[in-house]
Amino acid sequence: MTTDYAASRETTEGRVFTVTGGDWDSVVNEAGSEERIVVNMGPQHPSTHGVLRLVLELEGETVIEARTVIGYLHTGIEKNLEFRNWTQGTTFVTRMDYLAPIFNEAGYCMAVEKLLGIEDQITDRANTIRVLMMELNRISSHLVWLATTGMELGALSMMIYGFREREYVLDIFEMVTGLRMNMAYVRPGGLAQDLPDEAVVKIRELLGWMPDRIDMYEDLLSGNTIWRERTQGVAVLDVTGCLALGITGPVLRSAGLGWDLRKQQPYCGYETYDFEVPTESTGDAWGRYKVRLNEMRQSLRIVEQALDRLEPGPIMIADKKISWPAQLAVGGDGLGNSLEHVAKIMGQSMEALIHHFKLVTEGFRVPAGQVYVPIEAPRGELGVHAVSDGGTRPFRVHYREPSFVNLQAIPAMAEGGLLADVIVGGASLDPVMGGCDR
Repeated sequence: MTTDYAASRETTEGRVFTVTGGDWDSVVNEAGSEERIVVNMGPQHPSTHGVLRLVLELEGETVIEARTVIGYLHTGIEKNLEFRNWTQGTTFVTRMDYLAPIFNEAGYCMAVEKLLGIEDQITDRANTIRVLMMELNRISSHLVWLATTGMELGALSMMIYGFREREYVLDIFEMVTGLRMNMAYVRPGGLAQDLPDEAVVKIRELLGWMPDRIDMYEDLLSGNTIWRERTQGVAVLDVTGCLALGITGPVLRSAGLGWDLRKQQPYCGYETYDFEVPTESTGDAWGRYKVRLNEMRQSLRIVEQALDRLEPGPIMIADKKISWPAQLAVGGDGLGNSLEHVAKIMGQSMEALIHHFKLVTEGFRVPAGQVYVPIEAPRGELGVHAVSDGGTRPFRVHYREPSFVNLQAIPAMAEGGLLADVIVGGASLDPVMGGCDR
């Protein structure tokens, strides 16, 4: 059955389609069968992994047609970047995929650094801490996926355990950056501040008990008959389908293709770390579950290696015309500029004060050009296309966001299956609508 969602008319320029949002009545009227009903799933959030609307045409409990409707969480972040300087941009992009803020920041800052031509000047310590924080963020993101998917499929205990462990990782983030989410910690040229010693101790503690917790999740779920029946052979998308739709990340790797940008197009020194790329051959929700569990184990390996290679040194490039001039310290009012730094620029050097003022208010200039920088985020390839016209603000920044691309797979997974399996398929993609609707 085909449904005409847009009226058309012939013109001298060819056929013109008029697309409107009022498709509900036309779908219902043209269904043509009393056996078929149209159901709105979402966007009120339960079981849709975010503010996502699915328009499902059903015949009994079988899905005949599935359409994804996005845009309910639109923030205009990419457009807002054009009205802020290059450094301020990191405070915007961190809020897109709010479960993977460090990745949003790292991709953006690496794009700015590539435009500036300073990739080789990023210090070893800054790169190591970036890797450390990204892998901790990958673990916390996968924990949210496991917790929420468990809840949606009836494994309520998994919801409690997943968020319990994530809270510990967020405690580490708060200790390092001052914030639990949306940290704006990665900055063009390096990092906002150094890794404190107490954070290293807390990360070591995590490395001690987290492997056992991952084993516990597997013991809890993998042998459970309900979990296996709800995931095995459900929402299948083979490697051909993934490649045709541009699907990346754990969904692609669960179909058997071990494509991981940390291996294929390494950045931040990932080529020097010893880790494996987990894959499965099933291409179903079960395979995606197994891949994400094993990815958490590999991330722990990378975190341990990053801690072992941490050497004292600067966390921002030496070029004072680019590096943000903050000397952060913990004061009575929380985190701010150290009083010694304020006293110096206010009382000893007029040039330092002028430079500080100009750099903070106006920002540095970035040579004209455009770059594309891809990184391996928890949901797949996160690509940043940044364009500069030579000014102090981005001319254009556009993200290739994996949640947006991966959502294309929902009709392919859902049509012909049961309504209950739509929930499993959507959840197995792990979409975050903040990234999709940025």
